[in-house]
Amino acid sequence: MRFLETALVLENLLTLILLVAPLPDGMRWLRVVAAFGLLIAVAQVLIEGPRWQMVPAYLLTLSLVLAWLLGNLVSAQGFAGQILTSRAVTGAGLGLGLLALAISAAMPLVFPVFGFPQPGGPYAIGTVTYHWTDAARPEIFVADPDARRELMVQIWYPASGEGSSPRAPYMADADAVTAVFAGLQQLPDFLFGHFKYATTNAVASAPVAADLPSYPVLLYLEGATGFRQMGMFQVEELVSHGYIVVALDQPGAAATVVFPDGHQVAAPPVADLKAMIGASYMQGNSKPLLNGRPLQGGSIIPYLVQDVSFALDQLAMLNGTDPDGILYGRLDLQRAGVFGMSLGGIVAGQACLRDARLKACLMMDAPMTFDVVEAGLRQPSMWITRDAAWMRLERERSGGWPEDEIAAHLTTMRAVYEGLAGPGYFVEVAGMFHSNFMDLPNWLPLASLLGLSGPIDGRRGHRMVNAYSLAFFDSHLKQEPAVLLEGQSEQYPEVLLQTRLP
Repeated sequence: MRFLETALVLENLLTLILLVAPLPDGMRWLRVVAAFGLLIAVAQVLIEGPRWQMVPAYLLTLSLVLAWLLGNLVSAQGFAGQILTSRAVTGAGLGLGLLALAISAAMPLVFPVFGFPQPGGPYAIGTVTYHWTDAARPEIFVADPDARRELMVQIWYPASGEGSSPRAPYMADADAVTAVFAGLQQLPDFLFGHFKYATTNAVASAPVAADLPSYPVLLYLEGATGFRQMGMFQVEELVSHGYIVVALDQPGAAATVVFPDGHQVAAPPVADLKAMIGASYMQGNSKPLLNGRPLQGGSIIPYLVQDVSFALDQLAMLNGTDPDGILYGRLDLQRAGVFGMSLGGIVAGQACLRDARLKACLMMDAPMTFDVVEAGLRQPSMWITRDAAWMRLERERSGGWPEDEIAAHLTTMRAVYEGLAGPGYFVEVAGMFHSNFMDLPNWLPLASLLGLSGPIDGRRGHRMVNAYSLAFFDSHLKQEPAVLLEGQSEQYPEVLLQTRLP
């Protein structure tokens, strides 16, 4: 809980005790503390901002103030006063008050204004966002044939220490994005209203760390109906160890993308989007249409891959003429890699097939396309996933994962891994669900108990993903030794690592 939220809950506890305790006449003035609860509640709303999880605390505060005022108005010697001070009424009030207090404390703890642990690397983190338009390509996810492809791109980079600077928000357009995200998941949008208060470890527009002339670049690709910040646990860890991470918000893949002029491009309905993705790796899928037009290659994957190549072109231009003067000359595009989970992993694999500028490829819990299975990959590649048993357990607890999807995921990943021309790593982490590859365990600490994430501790799962991701990129983009990739780890016994070396 935030500071004033905690203060309000503690103040309500103190007020409840003072209202039900049989105070001597000379000490009843202490009950004026109830009025301070109202002041704290107002301050919390004005300074920290209201959120639905605090509604029980607000209502309890108001109830305690009314109870205090009523007690002052009613004489303790009169009939009404005798009823109010009777043991039965006092006991009932105490019981209801404690129940309300417990609920008011639990709600903001179960649904916290979340943050992220301090990453383990030596660098602070800066961030900047760009709006890029590819004038050569139409936007296929809108009906207007004249619309051009636009991307929102957020870059995180190693920064000079900015210990006292305000931290950048998790999502700059949180209300707009989470409203669409919730609708696509068939959930009420108020559930995500507190996302606008979440912050990261990054500082907006901080100066780039000066100890190296440039840093290797990693492109991050979001999952279907997600958003560019959905893997912040992994992004921040990589940046803190000396990588520049470039996250693409891809219209049609993301829940919605909000552009500087306020217009949005939202994802298609979930069923339609699944069909447009599944056609790239599922046998027997029909070729879907989008806005009445056939898709290049029969799925949306080739179109999304073009975003990756376009982004690499733009990064090369940014490296020479950054309008903000922040990243000029600091992007080492000779050491570029890509990573993503789910749809982002599918696109990452296909992008590595199509664009040789990508020198290392990390795919997480994602099937590989027919094209990638047939042609194979030449770059060093890593897959991080889990075995079929954990996919089936996820199906039991939260749905999804029919047998044909499980088979498609595991057989296509395995086929590409076994046919690699270069170094390869196949990492299976026991206890993981699909959501463990994104920030959901940070959003909802009880996700595992609710069956929304795997039985593994969420933070530990993230540490393992980060450790293997970092070891992979360090080995193949920085040419640094990576002991973790040499065999089974005593530190992470949940991990089964298989390697292929040329």
